[in-house]
Amino acid sequence: MAVADITSNNAIAAKLTTLLQHARSLKQSNSIDPPLQVSELVTDNEPLLGNVTGDKDLRMLAVDSAAKNIFYGKLGSTPISEPSFVDVWNLLDILQYCGDRELSSQQLVLLLIEELLDSQSISGCRSVFSYLESRREAIIANNNKSKDLVILRLCNELLRRLSRAEDPVFCGRVYIFMFQSFPLGDKSSVNLRGNFHVENVTTFEDYLQDSAPDEDEMEVENVRTEETAEEQPKPEDAKVKPAESGSPDREKPSIMDIDTLYPVFWSLQHSFSNPPRLFEEENFKQFQQSLEATLAKFKQAETVSAAADSDRKKGAKPRSDDEFASTFNPKYLTSRDLFKLELSDLAFQRHILVQALILIDFLLTLTDKSKQKPYYANAQKAMQYSFMLREEDTEWALGIKTSIANYLQEGSDGKFYYRMVDTVLSRDKNWVRWKMENCHPFTRDRVSSADFLGAKPGAQQAVRRTVLKALDESPGLEYMSSDGTEKGLAKLKEANSFTPPSAESYAKIIQMADLDLEMATSEEEKRKLEEQKSSNTWRGLRLASKNRLSLFDRPEHGKGSLERLFQPGTSIEAAGEDNAPTSPEVRDSVPQQSVEEQRADQRSQVTTE
Repeated sequence: MAVADITSNNAIAAKLTTLLQHARSLKQSNSIDPPLQVSELVTDNEPLLGNVTGDKDLRMLAVDSAAKNIFYGKLGSTPISEPSFVDVWNLLDILQYCGDRELSSQQLVLLLIEELLDSQSISGCRSVFSYLESRREAIIANNNKSKDLVILRLCNELLRRLSRAEDPVFCGRVYIFMFQSFPLGDKSSVNLRGNFHVENVTTFEDYLQDSAPDEDEMEVENVRTEETAEEQPKPEDAKVKPAESGSPDREKPSIMDIDTLYPVFWSLQHSFSNPPRLFEEENFKQFQQSLEATLAKFKQAETVSAAADSDRKKGAKPRSDDEFASTFNPKYLTSRDLFKLELSDLAFQRHILVQALILIDFLLTLTDKSKQKPYYANAQKAMQYSFMLREEDTEWALGIKTSIANYLQEGSDGKFYYRMVDTVLSRDKNWVRWKMENCHPFTRDRVSSADFLGAKPGAQQAVRRTVLKALDESPGLEYMSSDGTEKGLAKLKEANSFTPPSAESYAKIIQMADLDLEMATSEEEKRKLEEQKSSNTWRGLRLASKNRLSLFDRPEHGKGSLERLFQPGTSIEAAGEDNAPTSPEVRDSVPQQSVEEQRADQRSQVTTE
């Protein structure tokens, strides 16, 4: 059996070597793209890897073993920067083709790419990942759990090697690849256990705490401060007001100096990375004091962008918004000498305050009102906390959140920036709720053809019954009869039901409406008569436009516009045809079309008489 396996491995390795040599002539380029057209390497009747006998699992194991031997040989002898490294890309394309047709294991290509990433530097990893991005659709076309695990493992291992400060673009490419490889509702990207990133420890110089004065000295100093404050009268504007944070019992925090604020400020990072530590009352009070002192110092500091300040000192031209956005650094330095400069940096302030908003939103999900929501009762155990935020602490959280929001909206682009932050945090609440509801799938499975065909006759029958019932219950034409004796159909056959009325009839209706308006007693009655008059006027003008369009310059808006169409424009027109003037000036002053219309009206009157 072992001899047979060795023989099959050698045969498959020889076949793969022949295919790689043929691929050199088929793909002239030495780069990653375009992908190798594996179907063109052999004819239709010829098998890709030759005739390999044995069980399916044994054949796939033999192909995997032979492919790994060739892969490791190429990898150990050819640097990734050499043009001949194209053989590795071609080999991966061939193995992907084999995996789709179950000639080898489907995750073989991803396993080899994982080995390739481990063997390369960061520069080489960029090239390997470019290959992975260009073949993403082919790799995830036939997706299964084994592939998903390898993709997650190799991407997470690559992210651990990368520096978010030095390689933010490469990290973004890795995240985008994972987002495109997994569906939106996949649980692989969800922190189901609700763990926090406690490994993200922020270290800072705490020598100021070690050199703090003794308790006795602090008490004496506090007594002196209180005595001095009692002796000096306070002006009206200097009265102690309630804190902006919304709690009436808390006074407005005093602004600390740089040395005192330094350890207080950086201690906030302990709560940002591990929010459950605030469940202890002492830590929560410390967090309140630290956040209030930080916000007060931010409001006092003269903010300036670090990039703009550097350009101002160098006398350079101001930068654009895109260049300011590229200065983002996810990990700030905690040196004591840089602290004063960081407090004045607008980007630094926004970074800290957005972290505070995220933590406050987390605390507000632990209120009594939030825990009474239906989805919280059915949440998974990891997302249910026994801690409940007290009412006074809830008021403080809402107040400090409002204060931070108002401060972030200051400046030229403050409102735009805060709207972006608020939109992201609002959408994040939906994700939190989805996780608390045990991550129900977003999509539903397609209805099978058999179920669809089986339900089709019943749906058609239900619709048919509804239509017949509606026809049976439809009313007749008797409702059109005013006294109940005349049939509705006979009334429709009357001439006045399908003959359009004349413009003159609408003019008479309007005259009657004017009389009714004079006799109206209530405002509601007047309003209805005005609406009817306006509707009849519009209809009459539309009918009159067909044969009296030349007279439309005579009416004035709101002054009997329809009635004036049927009144003589001058005394000459009223005199008739026989007394028409012969002077050219007078004749030109009378519209010729109006005279012809009057002649037609006179003839019609004589014929009628």
